[in-house]
Amino acid sequence: QVQLVESGGGLVQAGGSLTLSCVDSGRTFSRYTMGWFRQAPGKEREFVARITWSGGNRYYADSVKGRFTISKDNAKTTTYLQMNSLKPEDTAVYYCAAGMGADVNFARYSHWGQGTQVTVSS
Repeated sequence: QVQLVESGGGLVQAGGSLTLSCVDSGRTFSRYTMGWFRQAPGKEREFVARITWSGGNRYYADSVKGRFTISKDNAKTTTYLQMNSLKPEDTAVYYCAAGMGADVNFARYSHWGQGTQVTVSS
């Protein structure tokens, strides 16, 4: 049973950095594509980044490409989202998710964490 728990959110000034972590406490982690999504107030949930189960393929939304990096440590059953050069428009609740063969569509992810708030001040 996949059980995802995010951490690492917080308040940061524009231009700063944060690293989000997502631990799969159920330890079935390695079979799934892992993704990060975010949802700002009044907006729909949007795709941020995803990484395949092997870690060999990563894909990013255009809005974060070059600033965010997704990675994973299978031994620790943890997925990371390194966020640099943060902008106020990055403010949102960030969710990690797991899904077999998933990509950018949130409907393809079967397991979700509870979310962690990221706030970027100008």
